[in-house]
Order: sequence, then structure tokens, then C-alpha cells
Amino acid sequence: MIPRLAQAHLRQMLATYPAAALLGPRQAGKTTLARAMGGLYFDLEDSQDRLRLDVQWAEILARPSLVALDEAQVMPELFPRLRVAIDAERQRHGRFLLLGSIAPALMTSVAESLAGRLALCELSPLLAAELGWAKADALWHLGGFPDGGVLEPARFPLWQQHYLDLMAQRDLPQWGLPAKPMVTQRLFRMLAAVHGQAWNASLIGKGLGMSYHTVGSYLDFLAGAYLVRRLPPFAANLRKRLVKSPKVYWRDTGLLHALLGWQPDEDLLDRPWVGASWEGWVIEQILSCLQAAGASAQASFLRTSDGQEIDLVLEYRGRLWAFEVKLTSIPEPRDLERLRKSARLIGADTCVLVSRTTTPIHGASEYSLDLAATLDLLLAA
Repeated sequence: MIPRLAQAHLRQMLATYPAAALLGPRQAGKTTLARAMGGLYFDLEDSQDRLRLDVQWAEILARPSLVALDEAQVMPELFPRLRVAIDAERQRHGRFLLLGSIAPALMTSVAESLAGRLALCELSPLLAAELGWAKADALWHLGGFPDGGVLEPARFPLWQQHYLDLMAQRDLPQWGLPAKPMVTQRLFRMLAAVHGQAWNASLIGKGLGMSYHTVGSYLDFLAGAYLVRRLPPFAANLRKRLVKSPKVYWRDTGLLHALLGWQPDEDLLDRPWVGASWEGWVIEQILSCLQAAGASAQASFLRTSDGQEIDLVLEYRGRLWAFEVKLTSIPEPRDLERLRKSARLIGADTCVLVSRTTTPIHGASEYSLDLAATLDLLLAA
């Protein structure tokens, strides 16, 4: 098993709370991590495991072992029983680990029954900081899903296509998405075409023949299933007009590249959308690494009507950070100057130009770094 950054945070939460929920997309490695934690494991999508859990409930509660409950959202009737069991021995920590692939369904049950009794952890697909930076480009190209991405390059892009087909045909409808699979698949492709752009629900809705309200609710499902990330606009009272729509990114670039028709024998740098792909990948690596470490950070972006922009704004460790992501190995001084100018608008404490540079620049509050050094800087803050 590849050591996961989230494991230390998960162990800490289980040492502090009676229960923890490990959330993330299907096939990200949640089951593997849960089994590595030891104890009992139940797959609640398996009718035999549900029966075994029901019949042996009293015996299970009497054991000191951690109990992992996979895809917990499919068994909502379990949550009141968990609340009663936790409240009966409130000081006993590390009893239950809940795994889930869609946040809204699971969090509704948590809010109703387990509020204050459970900690939340998130597991993304594999990260460059977990695999090693020598595999960073392969991870960007093929994505981080263990069964079909960077660890199994021969499966790309067929694995990604099957994954998205199953999400559209089975998983998302089971979780409540009312769209027909063909509509969901068209939405997938349309979101890939506007990856990294400000969300325009009216435009997407027109392309799908539905209202912007409906397409907005569909986007909620995809975000809840950890397929896409909505990066909200930075909220500030500035004298300039700001873009107020979120930017939407595919969280796994392997899925994005499969949807855009890229093949591994083609040069990714020849594609017109390669800059947006790398920008989204860098942002996802930063946010997922911080999440895995249990760090609290508020993420947003800034774009003004006259073209000033900050790709990522982080409110982190009491400081305001401004990041510009540039797909180049030789960033120019004007790139940092442009970031500096935009950062002054919001009073950012630290500016970081993230590129593929091999000649990093460290200043008092301004940096030009590669992604690995950027993550080191953040985690050491």
C-alpha cells in the first residue's frame, strides 16, 4: 500500500472522536486505507454484510475493535443506532469509521444523528506528494485513481471512460440525480470543455435544453460526488467590479483528459487547453494536500472586470496567500509583477508564482517556486 498523507490525520481524529467519516470519490483508495487501519470492515452495498452487521450488532459493539462501514450513505437507518451506541459510551474514542462517496447524502444523515460525535476527513486520488515528484507529470497526464491512472497507465483512457459511464448510468442516479445517463454524459463533456472557466449556468443549460436552475442542481451532485471542484470568487469590497461566479475544475485530470479525447501517444503540450489543465491540477494538488494534512484553509480566486486575476487565494494560518499558476519552466519578471499588482488589491501577505521553474526565488513575502517547493512552504507555515 502506498502511504497516504491523510492517514495520520485520520488516526488523530479517531483518537479524539468516537467516530470519523472518510469522504472522497469512488475508487480513490478509501477501502484500502480503511482496511489498513485494522478492525472490522463492512461493505454496506453488500446485502450479506448488511445482514451480518444487523444480526451481530450487540456483539460488534462489545468489541474494542474499530468498525469500518463502507458506503454508509446507502444505509441511513444505521445512523440513529450509531448515535445511541456512541452516547452510551461517549468517552470511548475511535469506534467507528464511516466511508462515503457522496457528501450530501452522507452529511444529511450525519447532521441529523451524529453532529458533534464525528470528525470529517477527505481522501483524494493519489497525490504527487504521495507518489514522489518523479511521477508528477505522469500523475498530471493520467490522473490519480489507483486502478486506472498513474499506477496502471495501460488502462488509460478506457478505465476513465468506464468509470464515468458507471457514474452516469448507476451511481449518480442511485444517489438521487434525476438526469438521464445520456444527459449526464453530455454534461461531463461540456464541463470538460469549460474546465477552469467561470461557471455559466445559462450557457450550459442552453446546450442541454434545460433551465439554469436545473443544471446548477446537477452541478451540485457532481461536486458532492467529488468529480468537480467549485472554486468560489474572493469576497471583498473593492473599487473594481469582480467576477462573482465560481470557477469549475475537474478534480482528476485523468478524467478531464479522457473526456477531451487526449491519448497518451500524443503530446499534451500541443493541446490548446493544456494551460487550464495544469492550472487545475496544481490547484487540486495544493488543496488536497492541505486537506489531507488536516489543515484549515479557505480557497477562492479573484478576477476583476479589467482583467486582473489571482488563480488561487488562500486564507491559511492567519495569512492571505495569492498564487499565480503558470505552465512554464522560465517564468518572467512580469509574471511576478502582475501577481504582485493583483495581490495588492486584496492586501495579500504572501505571493507565490507556481511554475515548473528549476531556479526558485525566495523573498520575504514573494516567491517563484515549483509545486513541490510551494507545498513545502505551505506546510511549514
